[in-house]
Amino acid sequence: MPPFRLAHLSDPHLPPPPGALRAADFASKRLLSAIAWRRKGREHQPQVLKALSADIGAYAPDHIALTGDLTNFATKAEFAAARAWLQTLGPASGVTVSPGNHDALVGRNAPDAFAPWREWLEDPGQPAFPAVRERGPVALVNLCSATPTAPGLASGRLGREQLGRLEAILERLGREGLFRVIMIHHPPTPGIVSKRKALEDAPALSALLKTHGAELVLHGHAHEAAVSTMPGPAGAIPVLGVPSASAVGHGRHPGARWHGIEIDPTQRRIRVIARGLSAQTGAFEPLGSYVLDGPQG
Repeated sequence: MPPFRLAHLSDPHLPPPPGALRAADFASKRLLSAIAWRRKGREHQPQVLKALSADIGAYAPDHIALTGDLTNFATKAEFAAARAWLQTLGPASGVTVSPGNHDALVGRNAPDAFAPWREWLEDPGQPAFPAVRERGPVALVNLCSATPTAPGLASGRLGREQLGRLEAILERLGREGLFRVIMIHHPPTPGIVSKRKALEDAPALSALLKTHGAELVLHGHAHEAAVSTMPGPAGAIPVLGVPSASAVGHGRHPGARWHGIEIDPTQRRIRVIARGLSAQTGAFEPLGSYVLDGPQG
């Protein structure tokens, strides 16, 4: 059986369309984000994201995993613009989006339950979250850690109900022998981001995975490449993060990067191919590759 090819990107931070912010928005947390965007927006360039998307297209993955922060202020205009961009990335059945904290910055003037992206969150007929998208030997388990927070915070939370449903889902998928890939925006392992940006109920998720297992966890949020592990019932579960998909790399974070993840479900083995933006050519080039043995490998 050929490997299942999964492309992972994150944090594109699409530029806000004209009129994305209204006067009323400046009485909310969006004001602080608008000030931050004036400082950091130059780091996120549409031409970089366009080149990255083309590079992923040339890789011809079986599926694309996008771990959040498509928007900056979570306005309806941004959600509509992000939907149009998602349509260029690939068909909804071939792309899964896990929302980020910027996609849930505040509740006011934001689409209810990420409605414009519904086709990219889940398959028809099932509620999010967790949403399960079974693709051949792989099951993508889409979690949502995005929730509005107080000014100065960028933390995430899954909540008791979502964690309760996840337990039954992981148990069923494990019995069926599917390769379980968990998607979440916030890193579930400690030390990758500061406390104000962390997943609040990470210990509860860790305890659940330690009992019921998964084969791989993908996240974003940190704007850094990260490799860590979580304990599972049969060994360590690999946890991978990628930098922003639109970053030029002139700031304190690295330039744009994405991962090609080739999954051998029989051997429970994962080959990761890292491709990143070249400062010299402006093109995406191979950075290297490595192999991970899954918790049963």
